[in-house]
Amino acid sequence: MNTTMVITLIGIVAVAVVGVSGRRPRSGELGEWTVGKRKFSTFTTWFLQAGEAFTTFSFLGLAGIAFGGGVAAAFALCYLAINFVLQYFTAPRMRELGREGGYLTQADFFVDRYRSPLLGKVVAVVGAVFLLPYLQLQITGLGMIVQLATGSRTGGNLSMVLATVLTVAFVLWSGIRGIARVAYLKDALMIVGLVVLLIGVAVSVKGGVGGLFEAVRDSHPQLLTLHQEGYDATFFVTAVIISGIGGGLGTMAHLWPPVLAAGSGRALRKNAVWLPLYQIALGIPVIVGFAGILLVKPGSPANSVALTLAGQTLPGWLVGVVAVAAASAAMVPSAAIVVGISSLLSRNLLSVRNERTQLRTNHLCVIAAAALALVLGLTRPGLLSDLLLLTYGGLTQLAPAIVMGLAKKVRLDAVPALLGILTGVGVLIWLTFGGVDVGTVDTGLIALVPNLVVTAAAQLVVRSRSLAAVPAEAN
Repeated sequence: MNTTMVITLIGIVAVAVVGVSGRRPRSGELGEWTVGKRKFSTFTTWFLQAGEAFTTFSFLGLAGIAFGGGVAAAFALCYLAINFVLQYFTAPRMRELGREGGYLTQADFFVDRYRSPLLGKVVAVVGAVFLLPYLQLQITGLGMIVQLATGSRTGGNLSMVLATVLTVAFVLWSGIRGIARVAYLKDALMIVGLVVLLIGVAVSVKGGVGGLFEAVRDSHPQLLTLHQEGYDATFFVTAVIISGIGGGLGTMAHLWPPVLAAGSGRALRKNAVWLPLYQIALGIPVIVGFAGILLVKPGSPANSVALTLAGQTLPGWLVGVVAVAAASAAMVPSAAIVVGISSLLSRNLLSVRNERTQLRTNHLCVIAAAALALVLGLTRPGLLSDLLLLTYGGLTQLAPAIVMGLAKKVRLDAVPALLGILTGVGVLIWLTFGGVDVGTVDTGLIALVPNLVVTAAAQLVVRSRSLAAVPAEAN
């Protein structure tokens, strides 16, 4: 076992220890476990919300897109900024409604605002199904990170198992409080890891970062434009729109607990103002990806670029530090996603009434979701690859109903909302698995159009029948 592997394993255990140090809920209720006492400070809420920006995608995906698609990788910086602009308006309203209605999950919002337990169950299924591949991405990505950093496939698999077990342990023990504690450490590690990578690139490329882009301009000028195959302007614009809608309007269930746990709407608005500056750090993986164009063998797997460069430019112990940072970037989102999936299933789909039984059922769902994602990651890492493409697109189909539900008076009925969601999800599945060629347009954005059309048409029918029933009752 080499130095890098030892440092990585110790780091993974240390992250989990920090999570277990979070205070265990005394009441034994799902509410305390999921959203605490709804009094989290601006500081704590900041790190919980920031956690979703720094994931395994930050290390592997962004650098990989820059390596193969050039400046198209900057779409992540754009959509995250849009996310926070939208959240400035939506997050405080979600928190307000959650406090008044006692929401613990995203589906609670739909049940309350549309007076429809059936709609809540459908949203719970949609949320859980489309979050599962996102969970597998984090777990599989962690294994890939360790494998690339240490050169050991066995070590990567061991790390996947260890990190998943430890993540489940601290989530079961302390819930959202444990996630918050780990989020502090994770973001600190991420910044250190990214800065170390940047320094490694700067000293390896002639002329530093400035010289890097001059060299790319001279040797691969097309990568500085949006004209790469698969990464053209259409990809950039539609990816920014669909991702911006997805995060900004709270379509992903695991984004709700941090919002519902916030102590005030003011805290959420302050975070929405300042968090975009924090995302500037995501520019570092983009720079690393460009460096890979010059320093990594052509034809190398895109997602391996960041860790390959780390191995080429840094000593073993520093590679271990980078690997720990990347591992923490998988563990924290995994914990949040598991909480999102399990609370939807135990509270909204299974509808367990007793508080203590609900929490026990939730814990079983945590274990089941994590175990399923781990098994798929170990045995069939490509099984959910197509479904992964549906994650943002599928969950964005909830956006129209969320927007209407945030209004003071909900002017959309449950049936039209339900039909719109089912139509959007159905069209998305057909476009993805039916072999339909849509070019580089995001399929989720295409599916949103029939979603809106069906929702509007169904609402007109419902309202017309309601108006026709009024005169009939009067007679």
